[in-house]
Amino acid sequence: MNVQLDTKIVKALEPFLLLNHPFYRRWEAGALHRDELTGYAEQYRYFERMLPSFLEKLIDQLPEGPIRDAVGANLTDEVSPPSHLELFERFARFYDAGEAEISPAMRRLVDAYSMILAKGPASSLAGLWAYESQGANIADSKADGLVTHYGAHHDAVEFWSVHGSLEGDHARWTRDALQALHPDLGVAVDAVALIGSAWWSFLDEREALAA
Repeated sequence: MNVQLDTKIVKALEPFLLLNHPFYRRWEAGALHRDELTGYAEQYRYFERMLPSFLEKLIDQLPEGPIRDAVGANLTDEVSPPSHLELFERFARFYDAGEAEISPAMRRLVDAYSMILAKGPASSLAGLWAYESQGANIADSKADGLVTHYGAHHDAVEFWSVHGSLEGDHARWTRDALQALHPDLGVAVDAVALIGSAWWSFLDEREALAA
């Protein structure tokens, strides 16, 4: 294990640990209005639609071998029936999410993923890890909140329950793949900070709209 890399990317992510954000704290506490969940679903959908394409492009950047196989396994989990997008749509329909124009913060988030792809595999893997390293805890928290406070049934929660069980593996695969590339520390740290801050800004936007 590259201890220095691990230490650097964890530290870069510390300001952007999403479960500390007021939006998710309100989600956990049952303080969101239903229309906030609707709006959240309408925007999060853009990320979920983008992710398989991101993984496919990342795979194209990688040579044959275990690193590429790890990303391929992540993509397989994403698209195998029922795909994660299909599961997400069950959540979105439960909260009456329609098709909405992409918001400024979600546009910046999607663009941030394009930016890390353009900088190569190390940047892409570091940025991917920035969200996936938090994914399991976030998904479990969302699922618990939806059942406890927001009247969600199984179909509406399954997307988050599945991610709660898978994201820990995805985070480990991604970190191991990143370490195997022996990346420039600055490249990895910059990607983590970019993606972490983009997700934080998306939640800031949710809070600003609620206010």
